[in-house]
Amino acid sequence: MKLHEYQAKEVFRKSGIPVPNGVVVASTDEVDGVIRQINGPPWVVKAQVHAGGRGKGGGVRVAHSPDNVKTATMDILSHPLVTKQTGPEGKKVLRVLIEEGAEIEGEYYLAMVMDRSKARPVMIFSPAGGMDIEEVAEKTPGLVQREHVNMQVGWMPYQGRTLAYRLNPQPGPDTLKELMAVMDKLYHIFIDYDCSLVEINPLVITKQGRVLAVDAKMDLDDNALFRHKDMRGLADPMEKDPLEREADKYGINYIRLEGNIGAMVNGAGLAMATMDVIKMAGAEPANFLDVGGGASEEMITKGFEIITRDERVKAILINIFGGILRCDVLARGVLAAAKKIEIRVPLIVRLEGTNVEEGRRILEESDLEFLVAKDMAEAAELVAKQG
Repeated sequence: MKLHEYQAKEVFRKSGIPVPNGVVVASTDEVDGVIRQINGPPWVVKAQVHAGGRGKGGGVRVAHSPDNVKTATMDILSHPLVTKQTGPEGKKVLRVLIEEGAEIEGEYYLAMVMDRSKARPVMIFSPAGGMDIEEVAEKTPGLVQREHVNMQVGWMPYQGRTLAYRLNPQPGPDTLKELMAVMDKLYHIFIDYDCSLVEINPLVITKQGRVLAVDAKMDLDDNALFRHKDMRGLADPMEKDPLEREADKYGINYIRLEGNIGAMVNGAGLAMATMDVIKMAGAEPANFLDVGGGASEEMITKGFEIITRDERVKAILINIFGGILRCDVLARGVLAAAKKIEIRVPLIVRLEGTNVEEGRRILEESDLEFLVAKDMAEAAELVAKQG
């Protein structure tokens, strides 16, 4: 679960990480009141969407007068924000964060993520903040420093000193102390909230020597949300694709992609393999859809309806290995969906496992037109012809 910047900053503020004063608004009517609360000029107006690269896309504006704040707010709310992560269609911005500007002396990158290759968290620190950290790591790897955390002892003070003392030139002693304190608090946020990512880019040192998180990103592990019931309400459903929101209502694992071959699969591993098969056939998957091992007939029906509502889909591949989800249940769910909607694209079915013969019989005796794939290789061939 992703948090908006203003939500992550509230967590930072409660945890003792200094952030600029700011207020979220949803319309220009609120701007006058906010400006009276926030020190300025300058003010910074920032689009609140779940996408990186906002600054390059015009989603972060520096305003030097109240009129500039209103103009920036109106412009950001009036147009979709287009970045590398949103795609060419962009994202509609529903809220902006207006906050006080800072006199910046230096910009840095600081993040805590899980290094799955070493099965432990790692703190990443770089003096090249405010830029694409992936590009920095590729072109100038010496600017990216890492400290892995031994989970038996946690983040240690010497690790903060190791990272901070590599800076050249060195900040003053009070600033260094504050920087190391932010590192320690960032680690505890990562652990306490079961995060997969906590990031500050940029973390700045002001001309007054203060350390300030002028941006904030937090991604929480969905599987750990049962431990953080107070955080569930922070999820923003409007940030999801409409079809993904519909799938969530029925507990269906659905992610919309950019291709044209729809897929319905049971099991995440088989779903990944199916997407590989589609790509190997020279086509592109339109979605990741895992109905799960214990899917009901209703879930199958809803999943099929969601796929067919994607106008980009030119063919549908159903790839089911019957285990807990029996093939006859899948077949009945597909027929139930076919009665509600008109299927206008080719349908390819590959069934194996529990009650496979019954599932095939149900489909064969129906009026549904479909192509049968005996195995994954044949499914790939049929997909190639249809895609």
